[in-house]
Amino acid sequence: MEKAFEFLNGHKDVAFATVEQDRPKIRVFQIMKQEGHTLYFATARHKEVYRQLMENPHVELLAMEGNISVRIAGEAIFDVDDATAQEIYAANPVLPRLYKSYTDLVYFRLSAVSLDYYDLTPDPPLLGHYEYGQK
Repeated sequence: MEKAFEFLNGHKDVAFATVEQDRPKIRVFQIMKQEGHTLYFATARHKEVYRQLMENPHVELLAMEGNISVRIAGEAIFDVDDATAQEIYAANPVLPRLYKSYTDLVYFRLSAVSLDYYDLTPDPPLLGHYEYGQK
């Protein structure tokens, strides 16, 4: 659904949920880069979220503003190439303030399994659910 990914282009801060054992863990994450339907993220190896993703790569994210929300469920895939990692680091002014080098971070992409797009503005509201293949 193109509307959902267009919406995410303008909404980089998302609620990002991981799993730890049998409990959800949620935090605000920033989409570092978007290439079509692929979303890229960065974190550090010492963070709890990295450990959680290594144990269970299943995640959900949610972006919302006004009457529109987008929810994506999928898997974190840690196969981001070096050039993309450098691009992400250089494009985000906060990362160099927190980390000395782009190599201090790990980069991953979200492989969407399902997407929900809700727009409650029109009558009737627009509710879309889409299923995608793995990876």
